[in-house]
Amino acid sequence: MGSGHFFWAIFYFASLCSASLANNAKINFREKEKKVLDQILGAGKYDARIRPSGINGTANLATIVKVNMYLRSISKIDDYKMEYSVQLTFREQWTDERLKFDDIQGRLKYLTLTEANRVWMPDLFFSNEKEGHFHNIIMPNVYIRIFPNGSVLYSIRISLTLACPMNLKLYPLDRQICSLRMASYGWTTNDLVFLWKEGDPVQVVKNLHLPRFTLEKFLTDYCNSKTNTGEYSCLKVDLLFKREFSYYLIQIYIPCCMLVIVSWVSFWLDQGAVPARVSLGVTTLLTMATQTSGINASLPPVSYTKAIDVWTGVCLTFVFGALLEFALVNYASRSDMHKENMKKKRRDLEQASLDAASDLLDTDSNATFAMKPLVRHPGDPLALEKRLQCEVHMQAPKRPNCCKTWLSKFPTRQCSRSKRIDVISRITFPLVFALFNLVYWSTYLFREEEDE
Repeated sequence: MGSGHFFWAIFYFASLCSASLANNAKINFREKEKKVLDQILGAGKYDARIRPSGINGTANLATIVKVNMYLRSISKIDDYKMEYSVQLTFREQWTDERLKFDDIQGRLKYLTLTEANRVWMPDLFFSNEKEGHFHNIIMPNVYIRIFPNGSVLYSIRISLTLACPMNLKLYPLDRQICSLRMASYGWTTNDLVFLWKEGDPVQVVKNLHLPRFTLEKFLTDYCNSKTNTGEYSCLKVDLLFKREFSYYLIQIYIPCCMLVIVSWVSFWLDQGAVPARVSLGVTTLLTMATQTSGINASLPPVSYTKAIDVWTGVCLTFVFGALLEFALVNYASRSDMHKENMKKKRRDLEQASLDAASDLLDTDSNATFAMKPLVRHPGDPLALEKRLQCEVHMQAPKRPNCCKTWLSKFPTRQCSRSKRIDVISRITFPLVFALFNLVYWSTYLFREEEDE
């Protein structure tokens, strides 16, 4: 008898297990999802034109929408157009009490939609956007998740070109702040409020590569705007970019220094090598002008002076000064040559006069002549000339000039002024340029640290 009861107990337990397995096998969760969607989004049951109620279904409170984003890439930062391009995954999350459903004892975690027009959507727009587009390869990169408690998560991948007003006074030693602004277009703060998601509202892809820039940090903030139609909720992200200076050092600063130094080579050429010095000066001047034009072509025309303008302007001035120095040397050389020619003619005339006088004395050595008085009349030109010569020889010696004594040690061509100009330029130009570099870098690097 006991064995019979045991047998029936085992049979009953097996039947229950098989029935339970059969019921689980018969449940189709995809079918359940369809029924839930039809139940909450069916015709006449949900109106996507009506915004959800506020917190805890309170009708007179604003709908809270929490925003977060994931920065995938920043493709370019254009200085000329003052804009930058970014690709991001944008997410919004809010609660709609009308979308609550039964999760079948936790078996349905959420429902997924790919049609954004099926539910109510916040009217968010990017206020500083210039261009933008969605991504539809291979399928539209968008989804909507509806959770059992009525929470809605909207996610989409978009590419944007955004305006970024820049201050280029310290270019290329500058930092730029580019913003991404999001605001409600039609709903005021009485109906719709945007908030940053708690925790980490903005995420950036690891190893973000930027051409000529580095993303130092980013800050989130609020930027609500008031107009004559009401106050509108607004969010913003400030991206702080630091310009990479190494590129500009190699492409701009070092070539300009080399051009300035090459222009100084003319100081060491002979003053008579006119074609060589003119060609060198004109070539460096034109090259420096071309370099300056190329730099300005990549920047917007602004009303203030940039750091790069100071650098190129001074370098151009040094190159132009080297060319003007040769013009001064050439003028001084011709002036010295003219003076030498005049002195030579005067010496020739004096020598001719002395030769004529000696010939006259030789031919008339036996002739008698009248003795001239020893005292000359005041108006006698010969007496005046002799007196001036005596005054010159009897002048007191002047105190030695240190600069002239130092310059006299350099090799000169008969102490000509043109050669001395070259010698002075060899020392003055490098010293002044070195002083300019000291002032320039200390000024702009110090201002960069202040801005930081």
